[in-house]
Amino acid sequence: MSDPLVIGIDSSTTSTKAIAFDVSGAFVAEGRAAIEMTNPALGHFEQDPADWWRSTAAALKDCTAAIDPARVAAVAVTNQRETLGMFGADGEPVRPAILWLDERARIEVRELAETIGTERIHQITGRMPDLTPAFYRMAWVIKNEPDVARRIATFADVQSYLVHRLAGGPLRTGWPSADPLGAFDLEKKEWSALLLAAIGLTPDRLPAAHRPGTQLGKVTAAAAAATGLLEGTPVIAGGGDGQMAGLGTNCTMPERAYINLGTAVVSGVWSPTYLYDRAWRTEIAAQGDGYILENCLRSGTFLVNWFVDQFVPGGRGDPDVYRRLEEEAAALPIGAEGVMVLPYWSGVMDPHWDVDARGAIFGLSASHKPAHVYRAILEAITFDQVRRTQTMELAMGRTIDHYVAIGGGAQSPLWRQMLADCSGKEVRISATVEASALGAAMVAAAGVGLYPSIVAAAEAMAGDTRPLAPDPTAGARYARLIDIYAGLYEASAQTSHRLVAFAAGDDT
Repeated sequence: MSDPLVIGIDSSTTSTKAIAFDVSGAFVAEGRAAIEMTNPALGHFEQDPADWWRSTAAALKDCTAAIDPARVAAVAVTNQRETLGMFGADGEPVRPAILWLDERARIEVRELAETIGTERIHQITGRMPDLTPAFYRMAWVIKNEPDVARRIATFADVQSYLVHRLAGGPLRTGWPSADPLGAFDLEKKEWSALLLAAIGLTPDRLPAAHRPGTQLGKVTAAAAAATGLLEGTPVIAGGGDGQMAGLGTNCTMPERAYINLGTAVVSGVWSPTYLYDRAWRTEIAAQGDGYILENCLRSGTFLVNWFVDQFVPGGRGDPDVYRRLEEEAAALPIGAEGVMVLPYWSGVMDPHWDVDARGAIFGLSASHKPAHVYRAILEAITFDQVRRTQTMELAMGRTIDHYVAIGGGAQSPLWRQMLADCSGKEVRISATVEASALGAAMVAAAGVGLYPSIVAAAEAMAGDTRPLAPDPTAGARYARLIDIYAGLYEASAQTSHRLVAFAAGDDT
């Protein structure tokens, strides 16, 4: 086959993108389709898994229409992590999937931490007990929807279902998609029988998990008709979008950190050995060897979009809204003239691990306008990331030299310069916006032998970056603000906890 292509299928929280790359990592063609998200109750976020497949098929159809499908050597899936699908014996959904954003399992987080032990859970999974891993939502469904739970043959990730629809057969996935579910033993690379027993499950109720780069099957005739792929196209085990984004930026060296300024703000650094600490969550690296030590703030551009939709006239329906806010916010001085935000709209993971933390806007006066709050949100997210990186460096005993920035937020000149100035580190802007899809394509390329290893594929396909140097003068000004920001969580935590309890009717 001449001039082979590989397709990375990125099934994210809001859309699916199918992107074809050549073996140098150059973009060739893409297709996109939206995925609807519902909010049926306070703190509940769901999707219909059938929409995952509909959007994947539509995105692939558009992508393959722009290329010769015979050139496609393989496809691999990267997916929104921690989102929980529940499927019957036929592999089809039993109930709506529960998203990673969901907050319904607060009680289960506390109960399982007490039953199993916080330290034991952390040691096995690389994660502190928290709302984000799907393990606690599995427990919620078993306890609160017993009739539904009895019909569930497999609790699974997004990739498992898409592989089933593409290649038929039982639900199966890659290690870097299995481990975010929160019941995977990261050192043994298998489902933890101990954790699953605590909620009444056995490992056979979870999908088979394989090393990334493993061929999981081939595109069926039915999937070929739906997607435009050729029947028999290899389907390769991929992984979660965070790990794949790290691979897409060639984050295979310990001095480099990727940062995805996306729905959540996620930053990670590769480690050759298994380390776990409150300062990060640990995950299996996309190449299958080593681990990613990752920071995660759940409210990244999700918070930006929420603010724009709720408080800026026209919201995101105004095509000019972000350009206008960027210009107005960039004209404001550092510190947004006294406005500061605590960006914990959906609790906080590392380093506080507080599911009841809440967001706040401080310092508002009648003189402030939407641009002040917009800038303060960007500053707060950046301050939080800088503090997380500093805490990680201290715990690891080594320094991160630079960030490689990806995601929609990396297209903001204000935000990316803010990150460089606040951190005092060079920020390298990736030439590839769609790093998760590129990472999946790298895995696909290695999986069919176009490269001898996944790391070799990453080195060849990652592409160039554009460096952005920090401004020391601005950095000194930001350092004073970060010192103020450092006290906000402790100052407001007790109030947040009392408000959450009151809203839940448990304020006695």
